[in-house]
Amino acid sequence: MRVALCQISSTPDPAANLDLVRAGARDAADRGAAVALFPEATMASFSVPLGPLAEPLDGPWASAVREIAEETGVLVVAGMFTPAEDGRVYNTLLATGRGQHVGYRKIHLFDAFGFAESRTVAAGSSPVTVTVDGLTLGLATCYDVRFPELFRALADAGAVGVLLGASWGAGPGKREQWELLVRARALDSTSWVLAAGQADPGPVAGNTPLGIGYSTVAGPKGEVVAQLAGAPGVVVVDIDAETVEETRKVIPVLANRRL
Repeated sequence: MRVALCQISSTPDPAANLDLVRAGARDAADRGAAVALFPEATMASFSVPLGPLAEPLDGPWASAVREIAEETGVLVVAGMFTPAEDGRVYNTLLATGRGQHVGYRKIHLFDAFGFAESRTVAAGSSPVTVTVDGLTLGLATCYDVRFPELFRALADAGAVGVLLGASWGAGPGKREQWELLVRARALDSTSWVLAAGQADPGPVAGNTPLGIGYSTVAGPKGEVVAQLAGAPGVVVVDIDAETVEETRKVIPVLANRRL
C-alpha cells in the first residue's frame, strides 16, 4: 500500500489550510497513494487560540476534508481541534475517506520544554485504528512518540503501521530526538512508523511548537526508509504487512514481553 506524507506549514486560517489539504491529497492520489497523511495542527497552527476554531467531526472543516477525501479517493489523515466538555479542546487526528470518518484524541499532552499543552487541551484516552486496503493502521500525534506503550498497544490491536502527525517544536537536539524516537517506536512495535511533521516556518518568537520538517518513515527494523528536509514537500512510500510479519518472527519483542 502506498502512503504519501504531506509536509506543510499551516497558517492560522482553517480555510486557507483546506487549500493545502486539497493540493496535497490530489498530489497523493496522482502518485497512486491510498493514504495522504498531514501533520498535527493542519486545521490551524498553534500560533493562534484554539478554542474559537474548534469544531466537531461533523462540523464544516472536517466535512470539507471528507469531501476532499471522497473527491481524490484517498484516506486523508490530518490534525484538527474538536471541542472538549470542559471548555478546552481535543487535539484530534482526523482520518476520513474510504468509508471511514473517525478522530483520535491525542492521549499524551505536551507538558514539556516549558510548554503546557494541557492548559488548553484535554487528553484523550483511547487508541484508534483504521483499515485501508486490508491493512490496519494506528493513529498517533506528536508527543505520543515518546511513549512506546501506545505503539505496542496499536500493534496488539492489529496495526502493521502507525500514522503519526506532528508539530515538532524546534530547539537544541530536537531534530535528533525526533529521528531517534520515530525509529525507536518502529523497533518497539516492529511496525512501520510514518511520521508527518509541520514544515520549518523559519525563526519564530517564543516556545510555541510549530515545526522543524523532517517527516520520516521508519521500517519495522528501525531503518529510515524515507525522509524530507525542512521545507514543505510530499514523499511517497510503499508499505506492506509481509515485512512486518517477517520482522516480528526475527525480532519477536512483542511476543517476548514480560511486563
